[in-house]
Amino acid sequence: MDTLFLARAQFAFTAVFHFFFIPLTLGLSIFTAILETAWVKTGNERYKQLARFWGNLFLINFAVGVVTGIVMEFQFGMNWSEYSRFVGDIFGVPLAIEALLAFSVEATFIGIWLFGWNRLPKALHAATIWIVALGSTLSAFWILVANSFMQYPVGYKMAADSSRAEMADFFAFIFNPHVWKQFPHVLAGGVVTGGFLVIAVSIWHLVRATTEREAFKTSLKFGAFYAVTGAILVTLAGHAQMQDLLKTQPMKVAAAEALWESENPASFSLLTIGDERELRDIFAIRIPRLLSFLAYDRFEGEVKGIRELQKTYETKYGPGNYIPSVVTAYWSFRFMVGAGTVMLMTSLFVLYRVVKGNYTFSSRVGTLIIWSSILPWIANSSGWILAEMGRQPWLVFGLLKTEEGLSPASVVSSTELMLSLGVFIVIYGVLTFTDVYLLRKYAIAGLDSSE
Repeated sequence: MDTLFLARAQFAFTAVFHFFFIPLTLGLSIFTAILETAWVKTGNERYKQLARFWGNLFLINFAVGVVTGIVMEFQFGMNWSEYSRFVGDIFGVPLAIEALLAFSVEATFIGIWLFGWNRLPKALHAATIWIVALGSTLSAFWILVANSFMQYPVGYKMAADSSRAEMADFFAFIFNPHVWKQFPHVLAGGVVTGGFLVIAVSIWHLVRATTEREAFKTSLKFGAFYAVTGAILVTLAGHAQMQDLLKTQPMKVAAAEALWESENPASFSLLTIGDERELRDIFAIRIPRLLSFLAYDRFEGEVKGIRELQKTYETKYGPGNYIPSVVTAYWSFRFMVGAGTVMLMTSLFVLYRVVKGNYTFSSRVGTLIIWSSILPWIANSSGWILAEMGRQPWLVFGLLKTEEGLSPASVVSSTELMLSLGVFIVIYGVLTFTDVYLLRKYAIAGLDSSE
């Protein structure tokens, strides 16, 4: 089997699995810090119980998530050595800062928080979980700084022999405009992921009328506000990011809309079945002017189509196919937006019930809301797939194509890639099962399990 396909499949598999854990870690760390702060401010012991409960679920997810992330960094050297050689001077900087500052702080203060209950003053102990949350957030930030260079390279210069990119302006690198669109989107995605888990677990206890019903009413109240906040922020951040992509990666937007020809005003695709080989619709339902409105906040404005962008890129970068997989970009975008829309409606419904003081959910409604907790994972994974697949054929946009970043066949063979991919599938499957099993076990066990 083709080594390029196997290397891409392996990285995509490990990246998507790793991203199952990251948003929940971000969301639960902040949520735990909010609850503990409420305890410090009010002295209400229920807030302390809930902080310990959600903090323990955060710890389980954090531990498994760390393991899944380590493998990804090894792949840069094994499967993508030409890529590592090309951007090593740049890409290594944010990864080193993430490991030395963000992750080490996060890991250290997790230990202090875990063993500091009843040993540290309340306010000081609450400060430790805020530092953990800050560390998790900074960790995500530095990873996105690295990723944003691949999406929109800035702050670099080419070496004299053009063999690699070198850091030229560190501040331009960290203030990459792409980072400041992508980071709020990912952070808000973490908040809504955490919020939906809180809602699901709380409603599970309420529907089954467990002995901790009153405590989980409080948990649901906090979780509903948290989830709605995250759902609104992720929608706004996603909209801003889409408008930015029109300037930096218009082909990604055109592929996500299956927009073959440039339009002004541009229509939004409600459903398109296209022929990627001939770049045309087979069947399409489109809403006139809506894409222009989403792109420019007005009902007119040009959105470039795939055909025109292909010709532009051929002129700029030379002969080649610059069109990503349209079907992948198109459907990943719709899964992300569709899941996000349902999340917003669901969280608003739960918040409405909470504000009204109605904590009674029928078994059917409760079950639907509990299962809705998988929606953030669908949205997060789809968004990540769109971000990475929509950039193709570029590994570093405009500088290095994906096929050029692959390790030589003499370094890693297709057999080795296939074998390691199989091993990763087994290991990651076990880790995911372990994470879900432990989260479910301690979530069902309730507050006593956190003591």
